[in-house]
Amino acid sequence: MNASLLLVLAMLAATIVMFALGRPRMDVVAIIVLVALPLTGVLSVSETLAGFADPNVVLVAALFVVGEGLSRTGVTYRLGDWLAARAGGSGSRLVVLLMLCVAALGSVMSSTGVVAIFVPVALAVAKRLGTGSRQLLMPLSFAGLISGMLTLIATAPNLVVNAELVRHGYAGFGFFAPTPVGLLVLLLAIGYMLLAQRRLGRDTAPSLQPRGRTIPDLLAAYALDEGKERFRVLPGSLLEGRTLAETELAGRHGITVLSIERGPAWRRSVVAARPGTRLAAGDVVTVTGALPPDRAVEALGLEEVGLSTTAFARLSRQVGIAELLLPPNSGAAGRRIADLDLVDGHGVTVIGLRHLGRASAEVTAGQRVQAGDTVLVVGEWAALHRLGRRSSDFVLLDLPEEVGEVAPAGNRAAFALAAVLLMVGLMVSGVVPNVVAALLACLLMGASGCIDMPSAYRAIHWPTLLVIVGMLPFAQALEQTGGVALAAQGLLALVGGAGPSIVLAAIFGVTALVGLFVSNTATAVLMAPVAIAVAHQLDASPYPFAITVALAASAAFMMPVSSPVNTLIVEPGRYRFADFVRIGTPFTLVVMVVVALLVPLLFPLH
Repeated sequence: MNASLLLVLAMLAATIVMFALGRPRMDVVAIIVLVALPLTGVLSVSETLAGFADPNVVLVAALFVVGEGLSRTGVTYRLGDWLAARAGGSGSRLVVLLMLCVAALGSVMSSTGVVAIFVPVALAVAKRLGTGSRQLLMPLSFAGLISGMLTLIATAPNLVVNAELVRHGYAGFGFFAPTPVGLLVLLLAIGYMLLAQRRLGRDTAPSLQPRGRTIPDLLAAYALDEGKERFRVLPGSLLEGRTLAETELAGRHGITVLSIERGPAWRRSVVAARPGTRLAAGDVVTVTGALPPDRAVEALGLEEVGLSTTAFARLSRQVGIAELLLPPNSGAAGRRIADLDLVDGHGVTVIGLRHLGRASAEVTAGQRVQAGDTVLVVGEWAALHRLGRRSSDFVLLDLPEEVGEVAPAGNRAAFALAAVLLMVGLMVSGVVPNVVAALLACLLMGASGCIDMPSAYRAIHWPTLLVIVGMLPFAQALEQTGGVALAAQGLLALVGGAGPSIVLAAIFGVTALVGLFVSNTATAVLMAPVAIAVAHQLDASPYPFAITVALAASAAFMMPVSSPVNTLIVEPGRYRFADFVRIGTPFTLVVMVVVALLVPLLFPLH
């Protein structure tokens, strides 16, 4: 063991300790590594910083953007709505559907992002069914981790391992290389979680976050909850071609239009109802108030289509409702509602008014508001946020709970799905490199309005990229100083005389143990060259050994700090450290056995 290797190992040990302690942050640790490695003389500056030019780093960044596009268009939230509707009253069916949905979505976007989206969905469904959140969130976390085993692009460790193969001169894995193993592991996880539900127990404490007011709560507070229905404007309707102000629906019929759905189903947009909005045949209006009798509906040329839970969810993700307070120094005090400049200046419409604690029976354009009054306005979520920042005449009170599930590009869902399908098709066919396919999907999402540039930049999880870039030089440094060969020799000294399944199980076990203290991406960076070196010394194909590292890096079930996916569910589920050890360790051993037996069949050793 030479001095250079000892220095690199000392730096690696210090890095692992800092990762395990969480101090400083992982991305800061990565920057420290990038600064320190060139000072050792083992690597040059260009070799140390080569990770910034690695195609897989760009690919990971592009996949973050693709995932954000799916969120902004409401694809993920619609999947959650479907899940809640299909689960019915069965807790077991809910677990199965939840795990399948999360795993499927996580196979093409960030598993951390998917789990973050589905945590509130799982909590809401659990409350509705009377099921403990502890019995749903652990299966949610398991499915998020297993999604990394379903496709090559599902998680960063897969891409790191694939890049290491290419760096050694081998062809990379195919898009569905890990899929057979991942599907079997997913099925086993579903069965395991159904059996382990009782061991997870019930919730032991109320939620940290008290339930806030929802849109229906706000409507009720302003006496606007007498009815809420949707009507389609038929060809030849008396309303066709007229603005909402001209229809006088509120004055003549006592109903208030909340929103208008327009366009074909595959790209339907939802817009707030302004007085100057002109209705067209085919528009679907959502109204609230004392609904008109059937005779009046027919006379107006409307067709009732009803308001389903799914329809209301879609509306509330593009159009919101907020409560505004007029402070004592408000310049709007004493002015008519029509003169408040809310429609033209801020893009919102007043639909309700409370004066001296009482809801007004009718809101008209000529009605005057006073200091201390609160008004209820409807508009697109972006307009509501801007109003809260820019207006000095109003105080924006807390937004309803639905603000957490906003899909600002909800009418672009079809374009987002098309971009993802094209990306997957190009990756599977190999017509273009994976990174080009992902960047093309990003461009298509941007061109079709699924995502804008500020949102794209915000979607990229820069700490993850820095961890990858910071850990990549370690693999090269260990290889140049003989550390990789030494680790391979040590592993073979322990299990080299055993069969291939035992060797693969040992690689899986070491990778899983390292992953307890280091991020799964960093674990893959460190273990991939070791696995390939073991294959070389056994004169075997590197593919079964490399795929074992990728699969083991995703098997981070045993500790809450092993993956951000686990960390996300700790507080909402009131899990303890021992819960992960008790539930995760047996299943990790099951996955290890599956990988050791199945991988040699799918990836021949010779």
